[in-house]
Amino acid sequence: MLNLWSDAEAKELAQQYPELSASLVERLYASRLLGREASLILHGGGNSSIKAKGQNIFGESIDCLYVKASGFDMAQLTPQGLPALELEGLLKLKTLSSMDDLTMTNQVRRQLLDPNAANPSIEALVHAWIPAAAVDHTHADAVLVLAAQQGGKALCQETFGPDFVVLDYAYAGFPLALAVAQALSDHPQAKGLVLMSHGIITWGEDAKSSYSRMIEAVTLAETKLVQLGAGQAIKAKDAQVQAAWEAFTQLGPVLRGMASLRSGRRFVALPLIEAEVLPLLEGDLSYLNTVPLTPDHLIRTKALPMIVEGLDPKDLEAAKEKLAAAFDAYAQQYDAYFEAHQGRLEAGLERFDNLPRMVLLPGVGAVALGPDVKHAQVTCDILRQTLAAKGQLARMNKRFEGLSPDHLFEMEYRGLQHHKLKGKKDQPLRGRVSIVTGAAGAIGAGICHVLAQEGSQLVFTDLPGENLERVAQLFHQAYPGQVMHHPMDVTSAESIDACFDEVTRAYGGIDLLVINAGLAHVSPLETMDLARFQLLEKVNVEGTLLMLSQGAKYFRRQAAGGDIVLVSTKNVFSPSANFGAYSATKAGSHQLARIASLEFADMDVRVNMVSPDGVFSDDDQVKSGLWATVGPDRMKARGLDEKGLEEYYRNRNLLKARVTARHVGHAVLYFATRQSPTSGATIPVDGGLPDATPR
Repeated sequence: MLNLWSDAEAKELAQQYPELSASLVERLYASRLLGREASLILHGGGNSSIKAKGQNIFGESIDCLYVKASGFDMAQLTPQGLPALELEGLLKLKTLSSMDDLTMTNQVRRQLLDPNAANPSIEALVHAWIPAAAVDHTHADAVLVLAAQQGGKALCQETFGPDFVVLDYAYAGFPLALAVAQALSDHPQAKGLVLMSHGIITWGEDAKSSYSRMIEAVTLAETKLVQLGAGQAIKAKDAQVQAAWEAFTQLGPVLRGMASLRSGRRFVALPLIEAEVLPLLEGDLSYLNTVPLTPDHLIRTKALPMIVEGLDPKDLEAAKEKLAAAFDAYAQQYDAYFEAHQGRLEAGLERFDNLPRMVLLPGVGAVALGPDVKHAQVTCDILRQTLAAKGQLARMNKRFEGLSPDHLFEMEYRGLQHHKLKGKKDQPLRGRVSIVTGAAGAIGAGICHVLAQEGSQLVFTDLPGENLERVAQLFHQAYPGQVMHHPMDVTSAESIDACFDEVTRAYGGIDLLVINAGLAHVSPLETMDLARFQLLEKVNVEGTLLMLSQGAKYFRRQAAGGDIVLVSTKNVFSPSANFGAYSATKAGSHQLARIASLEFADMDVRVNMVSPDGVFSDDDQVKSGLWATVGPDRMKARGLDEKGLEEYYRNRNLLKARVTARHVGHAVLYFATRQSPTSGATIPVDGGLPDATPR
């Protein structure tokens, strides 16, 4: 493993934080270096600290421990992620012989210089009680692989030598802190600790030396694994990878739909289909039907994966039967596990569902399930690490040895672990995948804003080109990690199918289709250009038909219900002169949606419409294509400028309301959140136009 320390980079960081001491800047820098290495730390794992001077409320200089806060990502650590605690108070806690988690948390928080600071790491006492200035703790893959095999403890002692103490597994928190303190009392010369089924700790006189010692120790472990025959992973051929992706495109929605129905909420299914992964899923998979490398991962992964062999993407009915049987067997297994250990359950904790989070499909790939993309991505990364590590053990002909079910249950159902999963209240569209057509226009962008704000994973589509890229980039910046954009021509079945396939490969399926793409044209019937009318018919009518048709196929495969919302128009009910092409073709699309509500009901797919009028953009950066087409004619006919036209439309509705794109988005949201058992209905979004009332 390379030592990436750069004095120049450390100096640059110091310029960003001139208020920090040199030791704190180095601590921040070293923590980021560790966090950027996935083979050391994944998603908020690991922790680091520095002992340095701080100042109490009286302005007195005191000894402090600056330790990484719980849940903070070391790769992007900021000063807020290193809360300061009074070291003297932490050292006094060493005189106690036991402490439960709640007491420990409260006692540690009492030592915070800022009572509003984030919760310190669960291992704060470990860091405080190690008599060194800087301390680092990682879950290094190589160390975990060495330790997680028969004879692993002796192997670790041989690998790291007398400078490291190898500790049997100890419960994280106060029990581990006591074990570490005792080990260092017995071995004062130690420069590091290997924690069985947990990770590795190093320390030094400053952050640079502690970081360097970590890199040196992990390199020793990596070298040992090579000597033991771990070797390089076998890679699948490109054709195998391509075939696996094609299989997942068929099977992914089935898997996701089944998980969603059984959980009562939408699950995202992230596929792990890589050349290094596929060979690990061949032959006898008993070596993979084992617990995680470290119990820290349990709240993300569950103890065991679900393995389903023999799925044929060409026979979906048989695949559904096998998947259903596998889900049933997994649920029974988890129920038995919980019932056997529920006496250990902490008061106030809710039981997890009995669904898997890791799914292994030989010939297809591995799949991570989660309630949203963020959680599923964490599971996916842990799954990749777990498969690679157990693959190394298999190549060495070593048997994996994990923790007992008792230890696993205690970590899975531990309040401090559950706290990591808590965040803001679930958003109504969390875990739902929404495709919006015509998203780069004013109405489409307004709808996308509303859906994204309510938690939906957003697929932003429009015709390829600069406008799609420009507006999509605004959404990527506003909702990082929540947006995918893809070019799509709604008049092309191939383009729609390619987009749907890409969405399936990204998230496992689709929940909401918003059919918004459309064209307008101003012309009296007498002089109507037929070619122009045909273009509107192709986009507004045929485009709607193709979206409904392709959407139905995907919803039927997923078999978990879904929603389709068509952005219609008041012109369906109250057409305007010189607007015949738009009014007629939108009436056709509206009627197709009504028919779809009849035909798709057996799949629990609801089809509804929103009917706006005179919609104005909420965002100066996203202009309305419709208004660009019809606005000049409307302004000329009425002798108005742009503001005057907007005022005209506001004054012509009953509520004297300025109708915006996000108002349309909220009407879509009403249907998407299923606040009433409604299908085939139309919501006017026009401020009240009696002539346009649906009837």
